[in-house]
Amino acid sequence: MEVTVIGCWGAYPKQNEATSGYLVEHGGTKILLDCGSGVLSHLQNHCSLEELDAVVITHIHADHIADLYSLEFAILILTQIGKRTSPLDVYLYCENPDKLAFCFPDYVYVHPIVIGETVSIGTVKLDFSENVHDVPCCAVRLTSEEGRTLVYSGDTGYCQSIIDIANSADVLLIESSFYNWQKGKMEGHLTSGEAGEIAASAGAGQLVLTHFPHYGELEEMIKEASRHYDGPITLASCDMKITI
Repeated sequence: MEVTVIGCWGAYPKQNEATSGYLVEHGGTKILLDCGSGVLSHLQNHCSLEELDAVVITHIHADHIADLYSLEFAILILTQIGKRTSPLDVYLYCENPDKLAFCFPDYVYVHPIVIGETVSIGTVKLDFSENVHDVPCCAVRLTSEEGRTLVYSGDTGYCQSIIDIANSADVLLIESSFYNWQKGKMEGHLTSGEAGEIAASAGAGQLVLTHFPHYGELEEMIKEASRHYDGPITLASCDMKITI
């Protein structure tokens, strides 16, 4: 599998960048994990919208879903002008997916994510677990045909379920919304130290921190995570590629 970081910021995008969005490719299958603000523009540097097989939305906060409705219109237009020949599958975790503002059900197929059910998209299998967050939110484990694994946390507070789904993952792509000095100040998000603890407890092969704040020195997050996890640690960055 190859993962391309399309956007890695929390809350709102840095200038000329994007919030949460990660393109996963394997054997011709192309899956977008989350579709936040700025993602649709940057995604097209790496994948044409005609090629995209599916989008997985971990939760409906704007920094993870903001560009999804524009993507729906793009799929409509590309189909009408003959550049796209199949609907886009959108897998979404929320309480009432039927109440979301999708307009074109013949072009975008919305599938509710059910915790405990495995989804197959092309050559990749996906499993999900419930997070601790202020709205329903899930983590995603993607497994290739060769058995290589990526776990993407979505947004979450520290919980056993994220440790369990990340067990022995080759790469753990996990939110790092806060520095250690902010621990306990906001529920439903992780500090970089907690991200390191989770990676260590899960036995992850590689830790990639993402979903960053817009202040402080981000390199400090590597130091904080490394106090708990002794494997390789990387800060996500726009256009970064990870081979698994």
